[in-house]
Parts: sequence; structure tokens; C-alpha cells
Amino acid sequence: MRIAGSRSYLVTLPPRRVHNWASKMRAPIGHHYLLRLETDEGVVGWGEAPALATWGGPLGMYYGETTATVRHVVADYLLPALEGEDPRSISACHATMDRAIKGHPYAKAAVDMALYDIAGRSAGIPAYQLLGGRLRDSIEVCHSLGIMDNDAAVREAEAAVGEGVRTIKCKTGLDPDRDVALVRALRAAVGPDVVLRVDANEAYGTPHEAARVTLAMVEAGIAFHEQPVPGFEGLAQVARLIGVPVMADESAWTPQDVLRLRDLDAASILSLYVTKPGGLFRAQQVATVAHACGMTCDIGGSIEMGIGVAANLHLGVSVEALAWASVCPVPNPDGRASTTIAGIYYLDDVIREPLRFENGRLYVPDGPGLGVEVDERKLARYAE
Repeated sequence: MRIAGSRSYLVTLPPRRVHNWASKMRAPIGHHYLLRLETDEGVVGWGEAPALATWGGPLGMYYGETTATVRHVVADYLLPALEGEDPRSISACHATMDRAIKGHPYAKAAVDMALYDIAGRSAGIPAYQLLGGRLRDSIEVCHSLGIMDNDAAVREAEAAVGEGVRTIKCKTGLDPDRDVALVRALRAAVGPDVVLRVDANEAYGTPHEAARVTLAMVEAGIAFHEQPVPGFEGLAQVARLIGVPVMADESAWTPQDVLRLRDLDAASILSLYVTKPGGLFRAQQVATVAHACGMTCDIGGSIEMGIGVAANLHLGVSVEALAWASVCPVPNPDGRASTTIAGIYYLDDVIREPLRFENGRLYVPDGPGLGVEVDERKLARYAE
């Protein structure tokens, strides 16, 4: 089997509401690159890149990507290098991509997802079997509120909890007083048994400001603080000053990042992505190093569509370090998801069928490859 061709799409899904965070207050969600990778034997695989210009690692060290840069890198560097290669030789394909161009992990992740989709489909097995098999059949969903009016956030949290979610994540970082008031209001509304977590997306001005705000939130029972400040050393300062764990997200892209965080004692939790390391193959390497360092993780992302969600699920059910609910969207094709608020960020999707969501958990599809089928009529509707 050989890689023989491709088609790419820039797709925008209609959002249920605006979803912003401190480092992204203007760019819309749901504007993603989709890749249809073709083989000489007629097996097709799909990949997705939810690239963002404002998302680029600690202090911008990995740079931002956009759907346009992803399309350029895939078309002009990655696919010419991979043409004629066996898509089932995923390790070799990654080595080829890395020789073709440095960095650009979101572009490589889109190709990587399609490779796993093809490899699984050709063998008749789910992608998680290619990742070593599954340790669980589903992952717990964390509902992310985004930055919004506090009263609206409380109402949405109550609705999500009513639909089965047991972990709420609130975006913070622009106004410390608003942040503390929101956490207290959420705790009063959802009760003591729902897990609350906060994510400032690097927005607090100094480690001491981040620590002061965190300590005020601790009284309301937050589980951890995600990426309150940029970088590695700043996170380490916060970790020394607060009484709850720190999660690294913008500071955790590669295995080398994990080791640096460990050496500085800067974070005990990672937000593990398919996309930040460059795909499922590299993400599993990050997860292995994190587990060896005694760290736990969730499965993070950039509010993916159904293709990316499926990839997140295959990763999530197969890694040992997973210990936290994950911001994994519930795909909503034609509005047919089993929830209306919990995990719902879009009014539609490009996959044909909803995924199973039950008791706050999203279940991995068991079909071959990524286990989802793309409705190409939707691509005609939503592609630019």
C-alpha cells in the first residue's frame, strides 16, 4: 500500500456560542483544516488540525499555526516527501516528515491521524489497537465554560452538570476579582461533589499574582490551576506558593518539555494533546515520559470536530497517565448528540453519526481506524 493522493478542506462549523480564553479573545473556534489522505489500494484516511495563530508553546517557542499554514506545509512539504510511502509505517513516515520540515506539529498531526486511520482500516482494527490497546472504553468529559459573563457561566455549568458532567473548567486570567467570584459562585451552584478547575492560559501578570488568586480560589475547592503564567520557571514559582497542583498546557508539548517540568518541579499534571506533539505517534511518547516521571494527565485540545475528537479518544483510552476529565467535545452531527449543553460547542459536525455519551463519559468508537465516517456533503456546505 502506498500514499497516492490527497484532498484538503478548510472547514468552519457553526458554534453553539462564542468560546474564548485569555490568549484567544477574537479568533473563532471551529475553523479547522481537514485532510483526506488516499492510497493506491483505495483506502482513505482522515485527519484534522485545529490550528490557532495565537497558540505556540511557552513564550511562543513553537510558533503559531493557522489553517492556511497547515495547508501550505502539508501540500508543499509533507505530502511530496511521503508520496509513495507505506502509510502503515507510521514511525518511518514521521521520520520522513521531520526531515522534510522542522516543527509545524499541527500540520504533522493532521497527517498522522490520517495515517492511523488508514492503518487501522486496512487491518480492520481500531486505532487504539495500534497504540497498544485500550485500558478503558471511554474518557470522562470536562465541560469548559470559556470566558463569559459570570451569571451565564453559572447557568451553563448547572445545565452541563444536569446532563451528566462531573467536572467543570472555567477560563480565567483577565480579571482576578471576576475569576475568584466566578469560582465561588460555581461552587455554590454545583455543590461540593463536582470537580472545579481553572485555566488562565498564561494570562496572570506574575507568579505572585497567580498565587494570590489561586489561594483565594482554594477556599472554594479547586482541584488544580492550569497554566496560570507562561514558561517553565514561572510555573515552578507558582507551584511552590500554592496548595493545589499545577497543570502544564502551553508549557507541555514534547517529551523534553516534560523532563524540564519534572526537573523544575513546575507541574504534576499535563494536558496531553494529539496535536501539540505532532500526532498520535508523538503524543504517546509524551505520555510515556510523563508516566515515567510520575505525572498524570488529561486529554486536551482546541475544541476539535468529530475527526479530531475520535483521535483524542483513541489516545485517551490507551495511555496509562490519564487521571482527569478531559475537555473533549461531544460531536453533534445534525444536532443529534445526546446532550444539548454538556460538551457541545458546535451545532453540527462533519462526521455522520454521534458518538456515545453516557453518564458524563464519551466512548471511543470501535470501528476500524479512527472509527468515524465523514459526511462529504457537509464538507461542501462548510468548506471555504
